Amino acid sequence: MRILLVEDDGLLGNGLQQGLRQQGMTVDWVESGEHAIAALASQRYDALVLDRQLPGVPGDAVLTRLRQRGDATPVLFLTARDAIEDRVAGLDAGADDYLVKPVDMAELAARLRAMGRRAAGQAAPVFRWGSLSLDPASRTVTLDGHPVALAVREFDVLARLIRSPQRPQSQAQLTEALYGWDQDIASNAVEVHVHHLRRKLGADWIVTIRGVGYVLNPAKAAA
Repeated sequence: MRILLVEDDGLLGNGLQQGLRQQGMTVDWVESGEHAIAALASQRYDALVLDRQLPGVPGDAVLTRLRQRGDATPVLFLTARDAIEDRVAGLDAGADDYLVKPVDMAELAARLRAMGRRAAGQAAPVFRWGSLSLDPASRTVTLDGHPVALAVREFDVLARLIRSPQRPQSQAQLTEALYGWDQDIASNAVEVHVHHLRRKLGADWIVTIRGVGYVLNPAKAAA
C-alpha cells in the first residue's frame, strides 16, 4: 500500500513513517495541510493518515476538500482529540476510521490494511486467485498450498495485481504505487520484478497486455 502521512510533529512523523515502512508499506510524509492537498492532487494513494490539528489548513478541511471533489481515498484520522463527539464528527465528516494518539503501530497497520480491503471490495483478509493466495498481514504467498518466497518488491507487485485481478496495471501505475518520493527507481524495475515473479510462480501466471500493462491470467481464476 502507498500511504500519505500528514503529521506536523517531526519526531512522531518520522517514527510513523519508519514504522509503517517496516510493515511493508510505502509512505510519503508531509507536515501541513497545504502540502497534503498538493500531494493528493498529483499522486494517487491507497490511504491517507491525517492529523486533525495541523498548521495552516487543518485536517478537517483537507478531508472536506477531498470528499467535495469526489475523491474516495480512504482516510484515517490520527489525532490527540479523543472525545466521543470528536470521533463522531470526524467519521461523519467522511473519515473511514479514527485512532487516538499514542497509537500502536501494529494496530495502525492493521486498520490501513482493512481500509485497503474495503476499497478493493474484499471482505476476507487473504486475497485469492485460483490456487494462488496472498496474505497482506503476514506478507506470505502460497501456490497450490506451498509457500513461495518473494522479495519485498516482488510481493508488492503481486499484491497490486491480486487486489484488482481483472484490471491491468501499467508499468507507470505499479511504479507509482511501489516507490515513495525519496526512493531511487531503476527504469526497468517493474519489468525485473515481473520477470522474477514469473520465474517463481510460473510464466503463465502474469499476462502482458501490450501497450496496456500486466494482469493476472484469467484462466488461473478457475484453477
